[in-house]
Amino acid sequence: MGSEDATGPVTLPTGGLIEPPMTMALNVHSSPGVYALLLGAGVSIASGVKTGWGVVQDVVGKVAAVRDPDNLDARAEAMADPEKWWEANTSEPLGYSALLAAAAPRPASRQAMLAEYFEPEEGQDDSKGPTAAHRAIAQLVKRGSIRVILTTNFDRLTERALQEVGISPQVVSRPEQIVGIKPLAHSQVTVIKLHGDYADLEQRNTVDELETYPDELQQLLERVLDEYGLIVCGWSAEWDEALVRAVQSTRSRRYPMFWAQYGPFGDAARALTAQHDAVVIDGKSADELFTDLVRRIEALDRLTAAPITRDVAVVQLKRDLPDPLRRIELFDLVDQAVTQIVDRSTPEHKPVLAASTTWADTFGSNVRGYRTDSDILLHLLANGVFHDDGTHDRVWRRAVERLVRLRDTTPGTYNEYLEKLRHLPALLSTWTIGVAAILSRREELLATALYHPEWAVPNSGRRRQGPAWYLNPIRVVSTDGLHDMHRAEGGNRFLYPQSNWVKDTLREPFRLVEPNDIAYREACARFEFLASMIAMDTENDVYAYPWPGEFLLDSTWGYDNHGLADVIERELTDTWPLLRAGAFGGELLRAQKALTALTEWRRQYGRTW
Repeated sequence: MGSEDATGPVTLPTGGLIEPPMTMALNVHSSPGVYALLLGAGVSIASGVKTGWGVVQDVVGKVAAVRDPDNLDARAEAMADPEKWWEANTSEPLGYSALLAAAAPRPASRQAMLAEYFEPEEGQDDSKGPTAAHRAIAQLVKRGSIRVILTTNFDRLTERALQEVGISPQVVSRPEQIVGIKPLAHSQVTVIKLHGDYADLEQRNTVDELETYPDELQQLLERVLDEYGLIVCGWSAEWDEALVRAVQSTRSRRYPMFWAQYGPFGDAARALTAQHDAVVIDGKSADELFTDLVRRIEALDRLTAAPITRDVAVVQLKRDLPDPLRRIELFDLVDQAVTQIVDRSTPEHKPVLAASTTWADTFGSNVRGYRTDSDILLHLLANGVFHDDGTHDRVWRRAVERLVRLRDTTPGTYNEYLEKLRHLPALLSTWTIGVAAILSRREELLATALYHPEWAVPNSGRRRQGPAWYLNPIRVVSTDGLHDMHRAEGGNRFLYPQSNWVKDTLREPFRLVEPNDIAYREACARFEFLASMIAMDTENDVYAYPWPGEFLLDSTWGYDNHGLADVIERELTDTWPLLRAGAFGGELLRAQKALTALTEWRRQYGRTW
């Protein structure tokens, strides 16, 4: 793999069959839990969080400014060479610990001083947050590929990314913690903060502080370097003398070392990669490296796993549905289908940001991707709801609840229309449940499906609403974006593109329960009509928007007392299934008022969307 020449890093020839990122993915996939990560400042730089040395520079600059308040250049001069300024103006050596102890002598004041460097600013929860690299690393940990993370960073971005996916990491930031930790092999993940945590005074940051490690930390580090393969990213090896010596002293490695470098190599990094025959991955940022690694490993998963097909899933559903002893198997079957969607709905798989020149392509790719990822679930819901007698309604409801939560967190930077698409699987699932309920004459289920679960845009202060409002297709799928990817014959635009596309894309899951195309489309139109009636049942006119459906066309709505609107008007009695199930508060008058409001809306705006 490598060369005997110690003058430069070892690289695999580019353009060959197996590129370095491919080699890394193959090794990590074949040996889960065997590779540890060594992360440096380059992994966190995209988050806006300062490095430890950056904090030292800034605090020294502030000290200089308050020491000489009349000198407007005092801060800039001190930050240009903090060590020189500190030595000239104090009798103490410059160090992170000593600096903070002097500037903020109490824990509370120290925490307040550091918060601006490492915590999100007030009202800006998306600032100083985990990067795409951190979130991809969390996915690697979640799947069991990575169990040990060495980091020189003070920040808590890695821990935050792990917590976002439900993992509570074992964190070591001080030597005295080491004696009480779980064995590395028994912990889901251990984060070893070689230079400490930003909130402690035990950090190592200056050249002198980085020359040696405490004995306990040195022994733990040597153990990791001896027992695990190593993936290095964002670490220059320029200042961390103790860490450089530890890597140098490691004997011939059991597993290959992978070293990702974005930019030129320094002498220390060049020597280490040559010594260990490291596979160098050049020219990739941390975000690119780890998101690419996740993507390649998942591709290998698809080769080695035997995923359940949708047809097999439907057969299993029909076997489990009538058997009370198989209720857990049924629950797991549907829940696993939802998990597949959730796992593929991260920004790494479905981008929420795109340049104006590529926005349309990204939008279309995301829409198609969400539909493909949801395929098994939609088949399960269509067949399950149709054949169920209400016994398993909790299972169908939970599926939507989990999908709705895809928008419970807001990405750091995003395009509004790409971000809203994260609710597309929930919309498709709710539509499928509703149409299946209509086809099976169980319309009372709509009183749950269109009112629950309630949701509101995070941190918006808005009132929580039901799916009839926030899953309105026009609120989820951009009309312009859909026009670009879904055209009528001859390239013409559909009047109601969301309605037409959803009906077309959901036709296949309903083939077994309703083979007749006309009956299927009539059920879809009825569902849109009823969802729109519920959407109009609100005291706030801002939220009173019908679903933009083809049911509004004369051919379906009808005229001269012939059509869907007249049918539903005649059905409105105290015994109407939706009223008995609690829709419209169980009040006939409210349902009638909603129908009147919908009729008036159509009269004014029905063909001007």
